[in-house]
Amino acid sequence: MRDAGGMSRRRQALPERLHERIFSVADAPELSRARLRGADLAAPFYGVRLPSGRPPTLLERCRARATRLPSSVFFSHLTAARLHGLPIPHGADDRLHISARAGSQAPRGKGVTGHVLTVADGDVIVSAGVSLTSAARTFHDLATVLPLSALVAVGDELLRRGITKDQLLSSVRAGGRGCRLVCRAAELLDEASESPKESELRVVLIEAGFPRLACNHVVRDEYGRFVARVDLAHPERRIAVEYEGDHHRDKRQWRQDLKRRRRLEALGWRYFSVTQADLDDPADLFDDLRTAFAG
Repeated sequence: MRDAGGMSRRRQALPERLHERIFSVADAPELSRARLRGADLAAPFYGVRLPSGRPPTLLERCRARATRLPSSVFFSHLTAARLHGLPIPHGADDRLHISARAGSQAPRGKGVTGHVLTVADGDVIVSAGVSLTSAARTFHDLATVLPLSALVAVGDELLRRGITKDQLLSSVRAGGRGCRLVCRAAELLDEASESPKESELRVVLIEAGFPRLACNHVVRDEYGRFVARVDLAHPERRIAVEYEGDHHRDKRQWRQDLKRRRRLEALGWRYFSVTQADLDDPADLFDDLRTAFAG
C-alpha cells in the first residue's frame, strides 16, 4: 500500500479477535474506512467483512448476514435445508432464505428471499451459531419451493435419520401453504430408498400410474444365493429399474454392472437403466415400462 507521495506504508493489522472470522463493521471501530476496503477483506453483505482468499461457505454467509439481523429472524426453506445437509436439486435457488415470525415484516435485502412464517415451539433451533428451522419444519416449508419428487427425496433422507413421519406431518396441523403437497409427499415416503435419485425416480413412476415398486429389493437365485440388490423392483413380474449415475461410467463399475445385469437377465428379470436424461424427458421410459408390464 502506498500513500499520496508514493511512499510505501504498512497495512493496518487486523486485531487478533477478528482473525479468521466474520465481523460487522460496527464491531471493529478501530479500523479505518480504507482498511475495511482492503483487498484481504471480502464484503459479502453491507456492513460485514470476512477474510478473503476463498469463497465463503454457506454457513459463513449465514453468520455474516446474521450479524445485521434481529435475533427474532431465522434461516429457512432452501437455506435451512442446505445447512441440515439435505438433498437439494442441483441449480436450486442459492439466495439466502430468511424468515420472520408472523406479525413481522419479511426480511429484505440483496441476495435474500424473505418469508413470514407461523412457527410453533421447536420449529426454530440454533445450530453452529445460527437460528434456523428444524429439519422437520424445513420439510414442510420446502413444499412451497420444491416439486413433489424432490420433496419426497428430502423426506426419505429424514426418515433414514430417524425422524418419523408423524414428526414430518406435525406442522400440517397448523395449516398454511404447502400442506396438501406435504401430505401427498408423506404418502410416498420410503426409508428403504438410499439416494435422492432413487426417490425421484420412484415418485415419477408412481405419478405416471405405475405400480409402487419395492426399494432396494434383494434378488436371490434358486439356491438362495445373493445375486443383486436393485434400486426399484416389481418382483412378481421380475422387472428391475435402476438409476445410473455418473459413477457408473467408471470402467470397473461398468464391468460390474454388466455382470450384474447378465445374472439378473439369466434369472428372467427385465432390466431398465435410467439416467438423468430419462428423468428430464420420461416419455420413452414410460412406453418401455408399459410394454414390460403388459407382457
